[in-house]
Amino acid sequence: MEKIPYGRQNITEDDIQAVIEVLKSDWLTQGPDIKHFEDNFANYIGAKYAVAVSNGTAALHLCALALNIQPGDKVITTPITFVASANCVKYCGGEVVFSDIDPKTYLLDLDKVRLRLESAPKGTYKGIIPVQFAGRSVDMEAFRKLADEFGLWIIEDACHAPGGYFKDSSDKIQNCGNGIFADLAIFSFHPVKHIAAGEGGMITTNNETLYKHLLNLRSHGIQQDPAKKLENHGVWYYEMQELGYNYRLTDFQAALGNSQLLRAEAGLKRRREIAEIYQKAFVGKPYLLGQSGIIDGHAYHLYILEVKDRKALVEHLRAKNIFAQIHYIPAHLMPYYQQFGWKKGDLPNAEKYYENCISIPMFPTLTEIEQSFVVDTINKFYLA
Repeated sequence: MEKIPYGRQNITEDDIQAVIEVLKSDWLTQGPDIKHFEDNFANYIGAKYAVAVSNGTAALHLCALALNIQPGDKVITTPITFVASANCVKYCGGEVVFSDIDPKTYLLDLDKVRLRLESAPKGTYKGIIPVQFAGRSVDMEAFRKLADEFGLWIIEDACHAPGGYFKDSSDKIQNCGNGIFADLAIFSFHPVKHIAAGEGGMITTNNETLYKHLLNLRSHGIQQDPAKKLENHGVWYYEMQELGYNYRLTDFQAALGNSQLLRAEAGLKRRREIAEIYQKAFVGKPYLLGQSGIIDGHAYHLYILEVKDRKALVEHLRAKNIFAQIHYIPAHLMPYYQQFGWKKGDLPNAEKYYENCISIPMFPTLTEIEQSFVVDTINKFYLA
């Protein structure tokens, strides 16, 4: 069996042709394909505005800047995420406060966040960064109510969940990143994500003021609205009004993203089919401590198992050319964050999850033969 990774991009001939067309055009960056991609993505998610940027980490950083995180500002997030979800706060000098996960969903636990907020004077915390981990959405409506109660903003990290959703208290479908509940939401177009553009990210929002600010921040802080320039020396004139960054996406990446977006729903459907097969294959197994399962609205960027003897299983799978992965090492236990006082035992649910979790292959082009091989290899390991 050839190598089976935990995730894999799918580049079609249509994708290649879309990139070639841009390479032959007059624009490689800052051209029309950027806006085309932004508009199409906003429409797909159901948000009013979208801002394309160079990667998901850049998206997080710009969100933190746009929301004016200041040195010492405290922001709550989950430890079960890639470190970028927390690092964006540190980029601005803020203080990251990790809060534990719900062991059943693997998501930031709303009740534990409430306890943190209630245990400190009002105004201590400035914001919350919930993460749609593995593709499963937190209850954004509930988080919005909590944030409003304590005067907080929300950055929704939806990198794992384009096309994912949850149902609100009225049983209405709410797409991840649609701007109804979060001030800003971010997505990633890394190769293993649903939409692959090599690198790239997107910020979505329904807030026009934040949208226009983000446009400036992603391009060195140069004012993008001619009506807001303080002076005008002529058609060549540009005006830097604040400190920004070069976080722009290229047109050929945008063209690739646009082409991939056309297959987004088909890819999501296939991911859910794969998840159903896994769920049926592993449910009730004596070695299984938990799994992603079948959840309405789950986008299945990852399919998680919690298993006994995880380390030995990972090594066995790799020997069979199955390259499972671990998502994630709890962020609060990274040496960088331990210097701020975080230590083992602070967040027991997250730490217990990490001891047993494994992400098994999940991508739309995973074949039935490959998936059967993954399932059989795992089962035979525990029967040996």
